[in-house]
Amino acid sequence: MPRLFTGVEIPLGIAERLSYLRGGLPGARWISTENYHLTLRFMGDIDMIAAEAIAEALSRVRRLAFQMRITGVGTLGTRKPHAIVARVEPSPPLTELQAEHERLMQRIGLPPEGRKYTPHITLARLRHANTRDIADYLTLRGGFSTAPVEVDRFVLFSSRDSVGGGPYVVEGAYPLVAQDGDGARLTA
Repeated sequence: MPRLFTGVEIPLGIAERLSYLRGGLPGARWISTENYHLTLRFMGDIDMIAAEAIAEALSRVRRLAFQMRITGVGTLGTRKPHAIVARVEPSPPLTELQAEHERLMQRIGLPPEGRKYTPHITLARLRHANTRDIADYLTLRGGFSTAPVEVDRFVLFSSRDSVGGGPYVVEGAYPLVAQDGDGARLTA
């Protein structure tokens, strides 16, 4: 059974810049740079029949390419932080793409995602990290940001069950429609 999720790949230059944020936080398990991604919808362990239905449903998605931007570094988990993340600025195109993935997965019969969507890139998972150390880390690195980058496709990833995630494999890539200078669709 593959473990599947959809996401946006992080461009190499940004992934490299994010990798410079690694270290300096006891209790953090840092994610490998090649596994940085923005999750759109996690499906979990899926049988092959459902995996084929997922891939087919995703092939029908028709959305415009858009830009995304990292706007800072923070944590996930309010009472006890469990991850260090790069926050991705929510935008209507990103939110709409994620919502479409959610609708498609529910039509296939998967249960709804139980959490509100918060766009982010996981940089580290935290275990036994001291809140003071986390605060110090964020004071030094929390202001990280990027210029907008073009998102021209989303992918279907698979992973094996492991501690810390990864390695992730691209099982399918789905292009987004290019825009002209006025934001209108280009015809092929």
